Amino acid sequence: MFGILDNLDRRLVDALRENARAPAAKLARQLGLSRTTVQSRLERLETSGVITGYTVRLSDAHERGQIHAYVMMAVTPKRAAGVVAAIRRMTPVRLLQSVSGPFDLIAEIVAPAVADMDGLIDALGALEGVERTTSSIVLSTKIDR
Repeated sequence: MFGILDNLDRRLVDALRENARAPAAKLARQLGLSRTTVQSRLERLETSGVITGYTVRLSDAHERGQIHAYVMMAVTPKRAAGVVAAIRRMTPVRLLQSVSGPFDLIAEIVAPAVADMDGLIDALGALEGVERTTSSIVLSTKIDR
């Protein structure tokens, strides 16, 4: 079952992405199901490891007040584990992904001000094992699911 979702499971997961704190009764009304069905599906998705936790989404107003950027990093061979460990301790890094192509890692970072973002980008570039970086500041968000 792991990783194989039917249409109902996908609709339930989509509803949870919109509001992970929605009670089962509200999800049931939204999806046109019984509360028992929703609870049973949630339990099965959690038990099977498809759903591993619930998270907080910050308000659009708060997020608009933050500077967001993506930093692509080329890493010295065999240094990736150390770079990842160092980045894991940097709380402004929201997401770190290993990728193919001319860069090895992409980090999504958030800072409250331009000066903070500048320092954070410099700190990523200064990590032992990071050969070079390329940064892109987010200007606007068109879709956020």
